[in-house]
Amino acid sequence: MPRPSPRGRLLDAAITYVESRGITDLSLRELAAAIGTSHRMLIHHFGSKEELWVEVIRTVELRQRERLAALLPRISADPAADPAGDPAADPAEALRAWWRQISDPALWPNVRLFFEIYGQALQGRRGATALLDGIVDAWVEPAAAAEMARGVPPECARARARLGVAVGRGLLLDLVATGDRAAVDAAMEEWIASYVATM
Repeated sequence: MPRPSPRGRLLDAAITYVESRGITDLSLRELAAAIGTSHRMLIHHFGSKEELWVEVIRTVELRQRERLAALLPRISADPAADPAGDPAADPAEALRAWWRQISDPALWPNVRLFFEIYGQALQGRRGATALLDGIVDAWVEPAAAAEMARGVPPECARARARLGVAVGRGLLLDLVATGDRAAVDAAMEEWIASYVATM
């Protein structure tokens, strides 16, 4: 495996630090000192604090999509195709595994960062608006492709995929806002049941 570039190493270190510390009142100088660099190097590689946060979010989301890609064949499988009941072929269990991954409390600082920068981007804050490019489609397209591979018409596949993205993001926001794990998990379980029932 190739070694990450200096920019990649800084980004990985920033992600790790932000996961443990959060970004409230975090300056580039503080972040730079914590990860063993200078704020000038962070500006050189990322442009501004907002642009760095956007890159942190994009990288975390990319890693989450890679995990989802490994689950998509199971999520889009025909539940009736495995009469033996192999859990590896169970779409509902695959969706539960996806939910456990993205709702892991260890990722909550990243979730908070996502919603904070998303809000800034929606308000047109300079440096943050780049987050909006592909923020929905990057998730919708692979999920829709898996649906279409199962024979779902493209318009319906995209609508189902977009609904899944909206449910996941909405419940993540609910979870970090309320901390009510049981209620949020129950809501996700209801969505999974309704999703699988229409397969």
